[in-house]
Amino acid sequence: MPIESNQDKGVTGAAKFVTSTLGNTVGGVTRTVGGVAGTAGRGIGDTITGATGSAGEPVGNALSSASSGLESGVKRVADGAENAGKWNFQVPSSIA
Repeated sequence: MPIESNQDKGVTGAAKFVTSTLGNTVGGVTRTVGGVAGTAGRGIGDTITGATGSAGEPVGNALSSASSGLESGVKRVADGAENAGKWNFQVPSSIA
């Protein structure tokens, strides 16, 4: 049987449960949307490059890169939401 601390009872325990559920839900949905958007953008970029050859390559590559950047940024937001739900906030090294 796990040892419970007094901090996980009462109002604090309820708040941790709610924020954990909310943080994990928001993080999961955000990560899914970002993954779909990133994958779709890269696919469209690759299609443009493939269909137009060297003429459309800069546009296709730019769209692919932007989509990858969007996906990466959304992943960081999702990680932050999940960490907040765990009450485990850490300042990213890029900010600290």
